[in-house]
Amino acid sequence: MQTIEQPAFCETEEKKSRFLATLVPYAQFADRLAELRKEHPKANHHVTAYRYLNDEDQLIEHGKDDGEPSGTSGMPCLKVLQGRDLINIAVIVTRYFGGTKLGTGGLVRAYSGATQAVCDIADIKPYIPQGTTRLFASFADAGGMEQACSRADITVLDRQFDTIGSLIEITGPREVLADLSARFPLMGSENTD
Repeated sequence: MQTIEQPAFCETEEKKSRFLATLVPYAQFADRLAELRKEHPKANHHVTAYRYLNDEDQLIEHGKDDGEPSGTSGMPCLKVLQGRDLINIAVIVTRYFGGTKLGTGGLVRAYSGATQAVCDIADIKPYIPQGTTRLFASFADAGGMEQACSRADITVLDRQFDTIGSLIEITGPREVLADLSARFPLMGSENTD
């Protein structure tokens, strides 16, 4: 699976209709859609498609035609995201009607083409599942734990100290968290993933 960290934008044209494609991380989807509706109040449609993993790692995906004939826009955009194996991502294609009807096939080609074009220019990266866990180390081992957590892909969310050692909460790649949890198990409680 792959994803993006930064938004991407591309404009295509089909028979004088303009298609403004915006690709965003799913976490930015709702806000960006609201912004685009305000920025382009005269646009005819704001077609959307998204794919993301929810908190239970279930794949949620959807395409919305936003007034275009059923199945001609949202689903073709979604199929591009599926074909590229993109996750935690959304595309918004804003259309300005150019005066010429495109027909069902033309709409499918135009919307999927706009989505392909924005994906082509996006900085696509491998998707690495993230998680959060808590680690414990005695004061004698706290330096080793801090050293192990000083990696660029680990973020320390919280540090607490008590009479027997140090407790930290971290976030980062699940694979790395599993290794760290094995080295610095949380005493008297379970780690959370």
